[in-house]
Amino acid sequence: MFPMKKINRKGKPMDKIFSYIDSHGSEMISDLRRLVRIPSVMGEASENAPFGEMPARALGEMLEMCSEAGLHVRNIDNYVGTADFYPANKTPELGILCHLDVVPEGSGWSVPPFDLTEKNGRLYGRGAIDDKGPAAAVLFAVKALKAVGIKPAKNFRLIFGTNEENGSADLAYYRKKEKLPEMLFTPDGSYPVINAEKGMLRVSYRLAVCPEIISLSGGKAVNAVPEYAEAVLDIPNADISEYTSKFNGVTITAEYSDGTTKITTKGKGAHASTPENGTNAVTALISVVSEICGNTALNALSGMFPYGKTDGAAAGIKCSDEISGGLTTVLSVLSCSDGILEAKQDVRFPVTKTSGEILAALAEKAAASGIEMNADMISEPHYVPEDSPLIKKLLEVYELVTEKKGYCVAIGGGTYVHETENGVAFGAEFPGEENNMHGADESVSRESLIKNAKIFAAAICSLCEVK
Repeated sequence: MFPMKKINRKGKPMDKIFSYIDSHGSEMISDLRRLVRIPSVMGEASENAPFGEMPARALGEMLEMCSEAGLHVRNIDNYVGTADFYPANKTPELGILCHLDVVPEGSGWSVPPFDLTEKNGRLYGRGAIDDKGPAAAVLFAVKALKAVGIKPAKNFRLIFGTNEENGSADLAYYRKKEKLPEMLFTPDGSYPVINAEKGMLRVSYRLAVCPEIISLSGGKAVNAVPEYAEAVLDIPNADISEYTSKFNGVTITAEYSDGTTKITTKGKGAHASTPENGTNAVTALISVVSEICGNTALNALSGMFPYGKTDGAAAGIKCSDEISGGLTTVLSVLSCSDGILEAKQDVRFPVTKTSGEILAALAEKAAASGIEMNADMISEPHYVPEDSPLIKKLLEVYELVTEKKGYCVAIGGGTYVHETENGVAFGAEFPGEENNMHGADESVSRESLIKNAKIFAAAICSLCEVK
């Protein structure tokens, strides 16, 4: 085990590395600008571009920068690129996994989304924090090691993917070609260390609704608390007065036209991994409509997913553990056609449970009410024990650089290492930061990006045994 005292920030060699990072930070910003200017949103697949032209172009740009830095690069069919510190015939024992694809720009930006704008100490642009900024910080950390003459005893590999935002087919492809290093981390999460990621399920239900329901819809994304839902009923002037104040956090209104009633519910959106931050317009709507229409099957669905409850108790799946906390679930999307309603559910379950256990309980509950159920997506939990040597060293590095207490974190979402055996998320967001990830004006502070580069450099020195 590498003696951590050798990388103490007040001693050599880290003082030289940190000084270089502080004095050459503009080079990292220039690298990040080169990446942000490529709108690497997933596009139509074509020859030599499995996820579209722009992700492939971003990968080529990053590998060119790595080659300029003296790393040994390889492009694996434009799915993934690698950059080794030493020639590839020396097996890498550490892998640092980043992704270069980004989500679409969306609307509401105050600056150009696909350029890097610096103002008031912050760097704005799509990918600034997810994950082009962290990728640039990783590369800059390596540049700093080379600049001061650091020669690790172990080889390490930077791994750059292009499909994290849309299923990580890139990483699956890589794993068919190459074995991942035994030590693996990704700056695709937050500090100090994310070592537990809940399992994820997406489930759909089909049930017949009564003829009085002309339409019923709500939600857009399975993995989000729905903020809007509406129903049109073949009922004139349906009275909703008793429901308007029943659902705290949801506004309910009705419009009457040509003998029909249109009921609208408006709540607050949130990510499905943190449903407590939202108010569910869908569950409020089906509760109202099922009572007005007296529809048995819809009543049963509403009973499984009562408004304001996200622990799964009513659906028979409530559970919890000390590692990752309690199960959460959201009924998130509704659509209705020809008298058949389809509803979609998101489930995040603890690391000590299996998908089979959760699905069996859901199937039993649905069958008892005559509701058809299907599992659309299954992802088992990901967990690396806190006492693993990798985590211990990463936490030591975090404490040395930040002078703050290191600890492990469990999340309901998934990071880029979710489907790996031994990987953890290490950065790049610091506790309490707000960077508008996936939103308008996504950004990262220059200070945080510099600090990330220092942390990554220190982690490489520790894990790869700098002499």
